[in-house]
Amino acid sequence: MYNLVWTETFLQTARKFFKKHQELKPVFEEVSKMLQANPQNPSLKFHHLKGIHKGKSAVSLTYSYRIVITIKMTEKEIYLLDIGSHYEVYK
Repeated sequence: MYNLVWTETFLQTARKFFKKHQELKPVFEEVSKMLQANPQNPSLKFHHLKGIHKGKSAVSLTYSYRIVITIKMTEKEIYLLDIGSHYEVYK
């Protein structure tokens, strides 16, 4: 089981994100549970990022929205870094 670590940046972004998209809170809770159990669960569409985001990964919240993360496998921790649309999180 992995521990989710909510960074300050993520908390700020998530607050704004969920004000606009309250209907996605239950989806986020389910994705969080799946992340904790197995971040490479196929339904999360886990993928490593390239370019300026090298060293980070992302999972899908929905088709349009992503959660950017870093994973420390040895410590079993997942750092939540960003949440938003494809454009917002990859800019």
